[in-house]
Order: sequence, then structure tokens, then C-alpha cells
Amino acid sequence: MLRLEKLDREHLDKLDKETLLDLLLAALARIDDLEGLVAEQAVLIQQLQDQVVKNSSNSSKPPSSDGLKKPKSRSLRQKGQHPLGGQPGHQGNTLKMVAEPDHVVLHDVGHCPHCQCDLAAIAAVGYERRQVFDIPPIRLEVTEHQVAVKPCPACGQGVKGEFPPGVTQATQYGPRLKVQASYLNIYHFIPLARLDELLTDLYGQSPTEAVLIQTNDLLAAHVKPSLAVSKQQLVSAPVAHFDESGLRVENKLQWLHVVSTPELTHYHVHAKRGQEGMTAGGILPEFRGKAVHDHFASYLQFDNSQHCFCNVHHLRELQFVAEQYQQSWASDMTHLLLSIKAEVAATPAPAMSLPADRLAHYEAEYDKLMAEGRAANPPPTNPPPKKRGRRKQTPPQNLLDRLRKHKSGVLAFMYDFAVPFDNNLAERDVRMVKVKQKVSGAFRTKNGADTFCALRSYISTARKQGQNVMDALYDAFLGNPFIPYPREA
Repeated sequence: MLRLEKLDREHLDKLDKETLLDLLLAALARIDDLEGLVAEQAVLIQQLQDQVVKNSSNSSKPPSSDGLKKPKSRSLRQKGQHPLGGQPGHQGNTLKMVAEPDHVVLHDVGHCPHCQCDLAAIAAVGYERRQVFDIPPIRLEVTEHQVAVKPCPACGQGVKGEFPPGVTQATQYGPRLKVQASYLNIYHFIPLARLDELLTDLYGQSPTEAVLIQTNDLLAAHVKPSLAVSKQQLVSAPVAHFDESGLRVENKLQWLHVVSTPELTHYHVHAKRGQEGMTAGGILPEFRGKAVHDHFASYLQFDNSQHCFCNVHHLRELQFVAEQYQQSWASDMTHLLLSIKAEVAATPAPAMSLPADRLAHYEAEYDKLMAEGRAANPPPTNPPPKKRGRRKQTPPQNLLDRLRKHKSGVLAFMYDFAVPFDNNLAERDVRMVKVKQKVSGAFRTKNGADTFCALRSYISTARKQGQNVMDALYDAFLGNPFIPYPREA
């Protein structure tokens, strides 16, 4: 068989018509193969370039993945939108004098600094005050409980009194110390080993690790009534935020699921990220309100609720398309979403939606930009040969499909002001658990992870509802946990 690369004009002149036709067909087939290969390599190169340029500012990648070289900040906040310092209406935390201090120390004047006259016998005409706020020397207070032992004059048996509930050992730590240790461990993420050092430095004593774990488990059991009420209120909430994130438990990847409102928080850990893990939380399957999330496909399997999407994720993806693919529609869509957000923020109460004419205007602008995006990203006319299955789409095409299919969910915040522009509420609640993982690395047991989630749910809800966390934990230790108040209608 003749090889195409070895043919020249001299050889071609010697060939007959049929042979030349066969060579031509073979050359055309090879050209098609090479063009397909070039197209595949172009797609691969584009995908690799996309991966290289993606960071936390233009994608959903976490900031921890940016490495030591952080990306240049491209904040979507308008310059001068918020001046530096405290904002109007903000209540400062300036230290203020108290009317009745615990201690008063008088510093008298002995002599006049000008003429050295003795002032010891001169009565003061007034006092200038300054107050120092400090804590007293820290020490454990030991309370000894004694029960009387008496002989019964009737039967001669010895009779003892009863110790108070909870006083079961010859020596033991009291509830306030245990609750403080749990507070530092669960709320401030101090690992048990460092917590032992801290308590020893502060008090000269420290409960063992086993005692601290038992305290956390006891608290987790006592807050169950609070968590049950919280779950009921989340199920009936008109708007709730949902998110999930990976968590190391027993040296395996499991998933933290969170459901949030401005008043409530619920965490649970499950081996699965998707529908099975979401169902296990017991909230999303019964939820009938508006679910705000980041468009993870598993959420869409629950068709009993209206799905509303986080537009901060969309802004990052639009920024990526504008930067990497130089497509103007993406920049214009960013401007449109931010313009709608600004108009929503500027609309005075009691309005709960933009006026009908403004809704129609923004819908038309949205559709116009979608048409521009589709024109800039046409489907391929000649897919590479010898490839089976659906051709992989580009990031702009994927984003366009999502924005088109879920238009009502993307723009939900302008139809109903109760729906926020983003999913930041749930992401903030997730972030704190990720901080815990960053400090401690992982949870050694599933029970430890479940206990942490229960107590963190309780603490977060108490904090959102204006409760003192230490008081809420102490009440839970005594069997009287804080119960979330019902949402105002």
C-alpha cells in the first residue's frame, strides 16, 4: 500500500485514475481524523486552562485551595458603598462607668504641689473618678456537703441524710466548671489536650478527657427537646437555607448538612452527600417553603419546595466566563443581577416585591442577555468522530443552561423580598464547623461528630435568639434546655 507521506509529483504522474481516487479519499479521511483530533485537543487545552485560572473569587472553590499565592481581590461591592468604621445605627461597645463599683479606692492629696502646704486636714470639695474593669484572682471554690448520721432511738439502726442530686463522689467537679469546659471545646474549638492545659493554668485543676467527653454527651442528650422544636420550626419555615460540606469522621470522608434561618440552625452528619444524606436530616423531605441553596443537583430531587439559588455563586461563574472566555454577556448579566439587588434593597417597606413593570423590565433584560449568551456559545456542528455519548459542554454553556432552566429560582429574590440574594446564612454556619475541623483535624468517632452537631445546633440557635450561650448550656446541664421561640407570623 502506498504511504501518503512518501508520495511526490513524480510518483503521482505514474499512477492511474483509480489509484489516485483511492489516495484522495484516504487523504480526506485522514484530514477528518486530524481535524477531530485537533478539536479534541483544543477542548482539552481549554479545560486545563479553565482549571488553572479557577480560584475562590471566580468559582466555588474554597479559599483554602488558593494556596500561598492568594488571588487578586475582585470584590463585587461597589467602591464607597460602605464607609470605614461603624455604620449608621451601629451601637458601639465603648466601656462605660457603672453607678455602683465593687470596690472604691480613695487616693488623698497630702501637700499642695505649688506651695507645699499640708492638706491632710482639708476636706475634699469633690472627687474625680476613674474605673478599672478586671477579674478577681481565679480559683476553684470547694463546697463540702455533709450528711448527718444519727442512731434511731426506736430500732437502733443508723440513719444517714441524703446528698443533693448529682453529688455522687467523694470528690468531683461541679456543673459550672464542666459547662465552661464544654463551652470552650464546642463553641471555641479548643481541643481536649489544650483544654486540659488551659484549665490547669487557670484553676490548678482540670477534668480528665473522659469527664469532658461524658459532659458533652450528657449535654447532647439534654438538648434533644430543644433540637426537636427547632426541627419542627425549620420544617414549617417559609424560607430556609441549605448547604453541605465534607467532614472527616473516623478517618473517612462524610458530609456535614446544615439547615439555617436567621433564628434557627440544625446540623447533622451523614456518610452520603446527596439525597440520602439530606433525607436523613428529617427536614428537607417535609419542607414546603422556599429552599435557598447553591444548585447542587440533589436538592432538586425534593419537588415539594420551591428552589431558589445563590446568586453569589452565579456572580463568580459569570466572572470566570467574562475573564476566561471574554464574553460580554456574562459581564452584563453580573451588572443586571447587582442592579436588581440594589433596587430590591432600596425599595421601602412594606413592599415585599418589585412593582410589576420593574419585574417585566428585568425579565426582558434577562432574556435578552440569555439570547446573547446562546449566540456566543452555539452547539458544535461537527462533533469529533468515534466518540460515543453526549459531548461535554463548556462552562459558559453549562451556566447558560442553568440560568435558562431555573430563571424563576435565580430571580426569586426580586419576586419575594423574604428570599435573599445569596446563601450566605447557611455558608456562615458551615464555615464555623470547618474551622473546628481545621483546628482539630477530624472527629475520631461518629458519636463525637453527632454530639458536636447537636451541641453546635443548640448553641447557634441560642446565639441567634439572643441567649447567653453559657447560661443556655448550664440550663441544659441541669435538664432545662433553652427552647426556641416560635417564629412571628
